[in-house]
Amino acid sequence: MPTINFTSNDRPTLGIEIELGLVDDRTMALSSSFPRLAEQLRGNDELQIKPELMQCVVEIITGVCETVDEAEADLRSKITAVEAAADQLALRLWWGATHPFSPWKEQKVSDDPRYHQLVELLQELARRLVTFGLHVHVGVDSGDKAIMICDRILRHLPTLLALSSSSPFWEGRKTGLQSHRSKIMEGLPTAGLPTLMRNWSEYVWLVNHMVDTGFLNTIREIWWDVRPHHAFGTVEVRICDMPGNLEDTLAIAALIQCLVKALSDEIDRGTYQHDCHPMMVRQNKWRATRFGTAAHLVDSYTYQAVTVTQAVDQLVDQLSPVAASLGCEPHLERCRRIASSPSWADRQLSIMTETGSAEEVVRQLTAISRVSEIA
Repeated sequence: MPTINFTSNDRPTLGIEIELGLVDDRTMALSSSFPRLAEQLRGNDELQIKPELMQCVVEIITGVCETVDEAEADLRSKITAVEAAADQLALRLWWGATHPFSPWKEQKVSDDPRYHQLVELLQELARRLVTFGLHVHVGVDSGDKAIMICDRILRHLPTLLALSSSSPFWEGRKTGLQSHRSKIMEGLPTAGLPTLMRNWSEYVWLVNHMVDTGFLNTIREIWWDVRPHHAFGTVEVRICDMPGNLEDTLAIAALIQCLVKALSDEIDRGTYQHDCHPMMVRQNKWRATRFGTAAHLVDSYTYQAVTVTQAVDQLVDQLSPVAASLGCEPHLERCRRIASSPSWADRQLSIMTETGSAEEVVRQLTAISRVSEIA
């Protein structure tokens, strides 16, 4: 059975991946334009943009950063370049986890053998993946610790989903959910909340078993809400919807970096591995999916339902010393404002109520999320 080596990081480095939709500047519909965008940006080798399963998505990736401020500078420069290229092609960038009205059946699969193999395996479950998420990597020093952090961070994942919720629409209709994306992702056989594992050895055995029996083609097809990433040596949090702007994205990334660092330090001091029943996490994830920042989440220690604002206030208070050590206090503090404000899903719904136009939802929110000035 092949070994899978975990690349050790001696500090909590940060990497952020954002998935943005490409929309037509005239119709506000999704546009399968990644090949044209990539051609427009050809020659900019440091840009680090990637295709995703669907051609209507652009993924923008930071390098390995030490701080949230460093990640912000990295993302701002890259997003500015992408926005300039998009302007030339009459495209806009959509910051939201689903598009308000474009049908998934009309989207084109990226021309990559891996993606076509994936669609062949998963069929409609893959074709429906017209969603946009935020993925945050934080460096850790061992595979065993990465597994323990994935376990111990579980109880915080619903809070992260509530803060980021931005997908109330699906194919032109209100779903009644704040994060419809999370339910689309859960349709995949290796997505959603991860299984509990005891150590890195068990994870390696599980991955090899799934590949050997044909359940997975590669390790890259594990899309859990949080997972270890052996090549980067990180814990990768994947549960978040794509927030509606860069500032909120950075705030949530700061919360994740602080959580991983705090849990890593806790493990170093000695701790029991499991601290929250999986069913409680599932219950809270549903509450976050349904209600977003208006959710009441059950505290895994007191078993009392608390508001997202209360949960975030408590977390920010607890993590403030960690944030000070990482230099991200202002970003972490912003999470309080996100929690006490209407979610990005609510903002989409409000514009729809006011204007009666899904196109206007896209037009207004693509304008306010823009990083650079319009030329």
